[in-house]
Amino acid sequence: MSSIPPHHVGVAGHRRLMSAIIVLAVVGVLVSSLSLYEHFATSKSSFCDIGESFNCDLVNRSPYSILLGVPVALIGGLGYFLVLVLATVYRHATESPFLLLIAALVGLSFALYLTYIEAHVLTVWCLLCLASLAVILGITVLSAFIALGAKPKSQTIRD
Repeated sequence: MSSIPPHHVGVAGHRRLMSAIIVLAVVGVLVSSLSLYEHFATSKSSFCDIGESFNCDLVNRSPYSILLGVPVALIGGLGYFLVLVLATVYRHATESPFLLLIAALVGLSFALYLTYIEAHVLTVWCLLCLASLAVILGITVLSAFIALGAKPKSQTIRD
């Protein structure tokens, strides 16, 4: 008789965690889309211009908002779309929990780098960027729970 490891999430828990990741990935796509819209907008966005400390326009139109000619908001949106695909279309694939975790860790690392730029280089915050940071942090934590609870298909639990 083998027992279930304490980190094993079970089928129902796995489904709930994956559903939460799907919701967060959709939110991430929406936040990134709005940020991309603001990146290319020609007028000021009033919803994110809150005094000297918060201004999405300064962040979204800074030189740091583009990487190799591609807006970072587009990179973020594509990253969230990848997470969404892994959590839906490929959710039953054995390697999906680990691919989700890797994608989330890459996204979180990139978001933390951009947050560092906001704090120490631009010295201004973007609400959309902070929202995206919160989303990718949530996806990373949930992905870690799934990856830690994942078991190879050949391993079964017997009573």
